[in-house]
Amino acid sequence: MKRLLVAVSALSLLLVAACGDGAASGGGDASKKAIRIAYQAFPSGDLIVKNQGLLEKALPDYKITWTKFDSGASVNTAFVANSVDIAAIGSSPVARGLSAPLNIDYQVAFVLDVAGDNEALVARDGAGITDVAGLRGKKVGTPFASTAHYSLLAALDKAGVKESEVNIVDLEPQDIQAAWTRGDLDAAYRWLPSLDELKKTGKVLISSRQLATAGKPTLDLGVVSTPFAAAHPEAVDAWRKAEAQALEIIAGDPAAASKAVGAELNLSADDALKQLQQGVFLKPAEISSAEWLGTENNVGKLAENLVSAAEFLKSQQKIDAVPSLDAVRKAIYVKGLPGVLS
Repeated sequence: MKRLLVAVSALSLLLVAACGDGAASGGGDASKKAIRIAYQAFPSGDLIVKNQGLLEKALPDYKITWTKFDSGASVNTAFVANSVDIAAIGSSPVARGLSAPLNIDYQVAFVLDVAGDNEALVARDGAGITDVAGLRGKKVGTPFASTAHYSLLAALDKAGVKESEVNIVDLEPQDIQAAWTRGDLDAAYRWLPSLDELKKTGKVLISSRQLATAGKPTLDLGVVSTPFAAAHPEAVDAWRKAEAQALEIIAGDPAAASKAVGAELNLSADDALKQLQQGVFLKPAEISSAEWLGTENNVGKLAENLVSAAEFLKSQQKIDAVPSLDAVRKAIYVKGLPGVLS
């Protein structure tokens, strides 16, 4: 954990140097009309918002900057460095972020998707692995502190395999693909779009949809810096409405959705559509239901989901302490719900 803090501190300095002063670029300064958005390259409504300029249309007076990140761990580092205001990030990294030692001051304000078959554990053809138990003594790649890493640990736990019995390697998405091609990995837990490439020469052992059924669900969430939300509540509302519009496009106009997502991921519209169909996307009204974010009067069960994820991470010695349910409930941004998403 000390090594993690040293790494975070070092990366924070680099991000501050690269992005400049946080308040000057948005942050908690109400007079600075700027939004720094961290996005990730996986099929979601967030890519539609970016591609179609939905937020820019809603907030013409704001300077909006989109920066690509490869994993939730790097997104958390950016928040620590005060270099981002809004981000797409997995539920497991959020659970880490809300826990010690990070204790990041951000809030969950949207559910981008629920992980389904769009994230899975794949064994490479020829590795001699037929089930999760067969990973003992094998080398498995996944981005550490990501939903995929969390799901990998959950899959091992479910199969009765100790983490110490597997050689788990921390690799970013592009590095997993290269190592897979070289034959350096026996298996990998990844998400789309590169997951489809792994499937071409591998076998799916378990998916995040199956783990969700077994009580270990993962999600892709939209989080916002607490100081930014306090200073720019109207911008947060506009962002939530833009994300809700993107969900409606996915449900009602799959051709437009796949075209936008394909353009962002450098995929054909047909391939993008197939990848979108592997995820689980909620209706906007469902997001403010008791199952997910909830409302101002009643925070939803998402808080319990994040605490459960933190408890599992603590049992795996990945965090120092589990935050209280009350603390996590305060980290769910329910201002204006359900009205904002009606």
